[in-house]
Amino acid sequence: MRWLVLFLLLLKADVSGGANLLESLDTSSPRATFSSFWGLTEKAAHDISVYRASPSRATQAPVFRIGEQASGLFDLSNVPPASRREAGAEAFYLLWEVMSRLELPDPSEIPDAGSGEAEDGEAKRMGRWRLPGTAITIARVENGARAGEFLFTADTVRGARRSYETLRELPYRRPMPAPDVYRLTQSLTGWMIPLAWGESLPDWANATVLDQLLWKWIALLVLFGLAFGFVFAILRWARRGVWEASLHSYLRRLSTPLAILAFVPLLQFLATYQLNVTGEAADAPFYVLELAHGLAVVWFIWLTMSWIGEVIIASPRISARSLDAHLIRLATRSVGILAILVLVFRVAHELGIPVYGLVTGAGVGGLAIALAARSTLENFMGTLNLYADRPVRVGELCRYGEDPAPDWQRVGTVEEIGLRSTRIRGLDRTITTIPNAEFSNMHIVNLTERDQRLLRTVLQLRYETTPEQMRYVLAKLRELLLGHPKVSPDPARVRFVGYGPYSKDVEVNCYLRCQGQNVFLAIQEDVLLRIDDIVRSAGTGFAFPSRTTYHARDAGLDADLRGEAEALVESWRARNKLPFPEFEEEERERLEDTLEYPPKGSPDHTSSGGPSAPPPAEPKVNG
Repeated sequence: MRWLVLFLLLLKADVSGGANLLESLDTSSPRATFSSFWGLTEKAAHDISVYRASPSRATQAPVFRIGEQASGLFDLSNVPPASRREAGAEAFYLLWEVMSRLELPDPSEIPDAGSGEAEDGEAKRMGRWRLPGTAITIARVENGARAGEFLFTADTVRGARRSYETLRELPYRRPMPAPDVYRLTQSLTGWMIPLAWGESLPDWANATVLDQLLWKWIALLVLFGLAFGFVFAILRWARRGVWEASLHSYLRRLSTPLAILAFVPLLQFLATYQLNVTGEAADAPFYVLELAHGLAVVWFIWLTMSWIGEVIIASPRISARSLDAHLIRLATRSVGILAILVLVFRVAHELGIPVYGLVTGAGVGGLAIALAARSTLENFMGTLNLYADRPVRVGELCRYGEDPAPDWQRVGTVEEIGLRSTRIRGLDRTITTIPNAEFSNMHIVNLTERDQRLLRTVLQLRYETTPEQMRYVLAKLRELLLGHPKVSPDPARVRFVGYGPYSKDVEVNCYLRCQGQNVFLAIQEDVLLRIDDIVRSAGTGFAFPSRTTYHARDAGLDADLRGEAEALVESWRARNKLPFPEFEEEERERLEDTLEYPPKGSPDHTSSGGPSAPPPAEPKVNG
């Protein structure tokens, strides 16, 4: 901000004939610093006299450059950078007033870099020289960018006002451009405000309040009030529109921080170079302007990063409530926060706040926050795991966790994957919010990603179904699955799988070419209705849980068949061929592959080169 103020000054003032703003002063020894100080007072006396006689842009610039140059003679390391120019200029004029009323030593008595040992050898060895009878001290700077230079100490700067108040009634011992130059510089104004205006004001307006003329305080309040009102009006106008990813919306919201950035250097210029605000209390407006400038830059960075994130999210490929959108917002805001932290530390440094202490405190505080927010960090890590694995996306149907309920209550559509939790709308239309640390560790079944849907059912046919009817049903069902355009032929199985308590069970297992639930139910309905037609066309039907009681005369058992079976087993026993617990090896080899499969009459059956003929029947043994 200060370079912008300087730029405005250079635009307003004619500096072609003035001294170089960056002209260096000799601070190589106490004598050189002391001589530079008095040389600067002579220049200040001349420039102030010229400016008072003929106020203009050209004559004002040298007067204000005095403050810039005077700051180079003082150790201002303890003064906030935002007010060092004002502090240096004020210390210069105060010490000028003080030392003009004192008896000064001969320059030869002041230690110099090339001189021999002075009378006060110990003081020279320590790198310090004090004006006799006062606390005004020039000392060598040991650390920092100005190490090795001899400057008026920080204690001298702090005590300058006290010394001025103590000695201001004493007579001058050397010529001055005007009585009480310090008060004169307080009453000076820039070329835009004629000096006669301030002098023509009533006495109460020129009274000193907090080391500043009252009318200047009033002018400051008016300027700041007008600027605040204008910025507030822009803010009200900017917030009327809805924030969105459009350039128009971004520029509309950006108008407020841009207005602040425009007003800050303007107010800085008017306060410094036109009103000539001075004094310790007058530092407050400059601190306010520094804070306003920092706030505007933070505002600008935050709006810009947020807009960039929203522009990326506005892409049709990214859902506004997806994890990608949240991570993009997190990334852009993290960059914005990092830039803001850097700016905050810079502004804090300008205002004299100990930045290193803030960094140390932030480190300790960050550790404490991390321990206190452990669950939040766990959820954030779970978010990163979800982003890396991508088991589900917003809008997809999934089954999650373990649910013993038969109706699968843990099934729903993902509505939002946030940085901390995931929101799922269940089949009953309720919303379930699951922390990401827990959700990322669940068994997640993505139902939307299925390329096909499984249809599996068991047909329970009546026991009265004959083997030929069963063969008819099996054949027609296989024809149905092969011929249906929405059924995948591989695999498509229909098998007679067993005898149930009250039915003959046929399992139908196939995949339907669909993904959505509604389409699946429609195709499944069509297949099931066609199955019903096939069962009915076979002359059989579906069984239902029942118990049948038969009332018939008992015909007994077939005595001849029973005798043949018992005789055969007896012959096995007599020949030591009883196949219990296992067949002997020779018998196993003889029986292997003796049945025909596929059965005779099927497309895969061959009469030649087919299975071996069955072995001859066992001879009947007459009992």
